[in-house]
Amino acid sequence: MKRMELRRCKEFSRAKWRRRRRRWTGDSGDRGSRSVRTKVKKLQRLIPGAKGLKPDWLFLRTADYILQLRLQVNILQALSKIYGRSH
Repeated sequence: MKRMELRRCKEFSRAKWRRRRRRWTGDSGDRGSRSVRTKVKKLQRLIPGAKGLKPDWLFLRTADYILQLRLQVNILQALSKIYGRSH
């Protein structure tokens, strides 16, 4: 009995996912480009000094910022290893 219920739940879940997926991958027209624009605006707010940049420059600035953050993390990890041993 429980197996049958579990199977129905899985089938329902898959069918629901398929419907949802079709709706988003279909021809959305302007809705898709509007979504991209809002995501670009959100990214512009996240990256320092990126406000008003065109998307191609924004992506380059984002990549640079990610590298900068990784470098900071590596430096802080190294410092914590150095100073963590002395205490």
